[in-house]
Amino acid sequence: MTATQPDLDAAYDLCRRITKAEAKNFYYAFRTLPSVKRRSIYAAYAFCRLCDDISDEDMPRAERIEGFHGVRESLVQARQGSFDEPVFAALGDAATRFEIPWEHFDEIVAGVEMDLDITRYETFDDLREYCHKVASVVGLVSIRIFGHDQHPEVETYAVDLGLAMQLTNILRDIKEDAGRDRVYLPQDELRRFGCSEANLANGVIDGPFRDLMRFQVARAREFFDSGRRLIPLLEPDARACTAVLIGVYSSILDRIEAIDYDVFTRPVGLSTGEKLVTMVKLWTMSRVPGLRGLL
Repeated sequence: MTATQPDLDAAYDLCRRITKAEAKNFYYAFRTLPSVKRRSIYAAYAFCRLCDDISDEDMPRAERIEGFHGVRESLVQARQGSFDEPVFAALGDAATRFEIPWEHFDEIVAGVEMDLDITRYETFDDLREYCHKVASVVGLVSIRIFGHDQHPEVETYAVDLGLAMQLTNILRDIKEDAGRDRVYLPQDELRRFGCSEANLANGVIDGPFRDLMRFQVARAREFFDSGRRLIPLLEPDARACTAVLIGVYSSILDRIEAIDYDVFTRPVGLSTGEKLVTMVKLWTMSRVPGLRGLL
């Protein structure tokens, strides 16, 4: 069926509610966008959330594989202008409006599906391939929606920003991932710093673990430094959103350092109030030309 306008409005509103419920970090940043871009980025997030939910569901592997098969079928239908679920109606409209390559969505599915079979990564290059599919490609989708100039490095900066954010998620979620028998920190780096998976599972915080985390935080910051260069290349009405995302996620790294890398005792993140303060501060800075260099 082809989505009528009321159906499309309802579909976009569902995507908004999914984003608000599941991703406060993103939701507050997305609120700085103008309506058309905001609705479309909600649709992109809701699609990613749908894929993540299939991967994380506590159900047999065969059922999760079937779930991803269904997502791929829905993408094919959406590309043809037919929709069987509201999220894909919104996604199809956004993809058409902003000329988002459909291959990006296929790659996101392939990346999330990797979690079904791969729970360890031997090297950072191996991990980077996974992060590219589940996060950097989302960055490439996002800059289509945000709008940007034709700078030759704009996609590189978007890719690096997605990688920085995913690396931050990995550091924040070490305890949760270990509970699912997933270790995203590269195996060769665990060995280099003398950290065992048993210590990760048991929440052991010692010198080797802190050294490992210090190294990981520094690397994430390097990718944030690259991603920050994306801001002035975006259309002005999308710069605040990107600045807020960078600010919030960089603050998570600051928080990890401030608690001496203890990511096991309590959840690492910003309170709602802290997120709002960060959003207002960075939104203001992004709109004042003389302060843009500080972002």
